[in-house]
Amino acid sequence: MWKFLISHWRDGVEILLLAACIYQIYRTFRATRGAQILVGLITILVFLTLVSALFKFEVIQWIITRAAAVLAFALIVIFQPELRNGLARLGSNRLFSFYSKRQLDFLERFADAVINLSKKRIGALFAIQRDISLKEQLDTGVMLDARFSPELAMAVFHPKAPLHDGGMIIAEDRVAGAACVFPVTEREMQDRSTGLRHRAAIGLTERSDAVAVVVSEETGGISICENGILLRNLSEKQFREKLADIFFSGTPTHEPEPVKQLDRKDPLAPSGDRDLVSR
Repeated sequence: MWKFLISHWRDGVEILLLAACIYQIYRTFRATRGAQILVGLITILVFLTLVSALFKFEVIQWIITRAAAVLAFALIVIFQPELRNGLARLGSNRLFSFYSKRQLDFLERFADAVINLSKKRIGALFAIQRDISLKEQLDTGVMLDARFSPELAMAVFHPKAPLHDGGMIIAEDRVAGAACVFPVTEREMQDRSTGLRHRAAIGLTERSDAVAVVVSEETGGISICENGILLRNLSEKQFREKLADIFFSGTPTHEPEPVKQLDRKDPLAPSGDRDLVSR
């Protein structure tokens, strides 16, 4: 066994590297329109290869062989958005990120604001920028530079406010802009009740590493979206726990306080505010 390991350890390393690459490709292409195209191309290629090998179709074999090089360049063009997004995600490593007291305080205020909007059933769309810049979306709205607060969020997303349409972008715990237009996902939604805000949250997080939070105007439901995966109708506790899980997963183990800080009740609005509906 020892001799076998010594003589074949390179094979094991090679298998691990290939498995890691395949997994990263899967993470990049999953739940995207590019994944459907890729599956279609692979299906056609495998089918033609099997048919040509079975029936000895020399012309088809010749075409497949000659088209292989051209197909490689075509895939780069077809999957350019997915490849760009995947490389951007690969270059952003949050494993060793450190969250200061200032950032912890921001997440507390943010959770309070979202829950307060939910209780008043005021529709809202937030995007918390992380490593990948959201300047492209920021340029579509009104640029701001303000300290985030529940009162500011309420003023921006009030139905009669001039900036309530669109999304609010938060960068480095400050409001960078409001009334921003986010890209809507091209994925087909099985749930027909998925509104435009939720589709925009999915679309934005498919193209960046941002975290999007949606408050439904009709139901007051809270949703959070990361990497194109939408979690809907979260309770207050579930929302705070999910925020903690996303932003504190890389926090050192000797600082366990953040999760506890986010687990407190909303101090802004009494329980009766749930009956208040903005018209």
